[in-house]
Amino acid sequence: MREDRLRDVLRKFREGALSEDGVLEALKLLPFEDMGFAKVDHHRALRCGFPEVVFCQGKAAGDVVRVVASIVNAGANVLATRASAEVFAAVSEEFDRAEYNERARTVTLIQTPPKPLPGKLVIVAAGTSDVPVAEEARVTAELMGANVQVIYDVGVAGLHRLLSHHAEMLDATVIVVVAGMEGALASVVGGLVRAPVIAVPTSVGYGASFGGLAPLLTMLNSCAAGVSVVNIDNGFGGGYVGALICSVAVEERRDG
Repeated sequence: MREDRLRDVLRKFREGALSEDGVLEALKLLPFEDMGFAKVDHHRALRCGFPEVVFCQGKAAGDVVRVVASIVNAGANVLATRASAEVFAAVSEEFDRAEYNERARTVTLIQTPPKPLPGKLVIVAAGTSDVPVAEEARVTAELMGANVQVIYDVGVAGLHRLLSHHAEMLDATVIVVVAGMEGALASVVGGLVRAPVIAVPTSVGYGASFGGLAPLLTMLNSCAAGVSVVNIDNGFGGGYVGALICSVAVEERRDG
């Protein structure tokens, strides 16, 4: 349940338009729905500001459909990550408004347009091979209401490409940097801007990158003080934290 729906229920009860039984019926989905194989957390949007996200990898398509149905029935927007074409086919058979981003491997179903967040989240990807992870970050952040700009294929092998976007990065509220190979791009960006940088290492690279371990360690050892790091290929985590930073930054400005 979203906060606005809960407020609407309370307002109707206060005004006498909803009985106690009506309130109880409206709140039945709180705090979670036990489906046996899964416990769908309908309270998460109230606690954390965004509904539960479905991680599809390793799940049967039919189970994903049942979880998605539970989220839809609760009135929330749906984000499913690491979704295969098979999973999307099963979801779209039940919900024809579901959309699939093949690159990001995400399924989304928007019931209520997200409230736009002021500020700007910039996603910077080192190479085109990193774009799938960057796209997962973009889809996530946009569904949370962030104003997202993407800058792709600006890795350190051609630093002039990155520098041509310096003004856009200086205007960012937060920057998500996605890079594989040696992962140096996050440190470079961190040394050029005052916005917080969320580094997302990818598993892109030759053998000595050890499936993303090399860029992960480079990013963790960055000498640029404003860089923090999420896990390998975790575009979702980078986009999510980036949108949260935008949200908190906006609230701080309003309070000020």
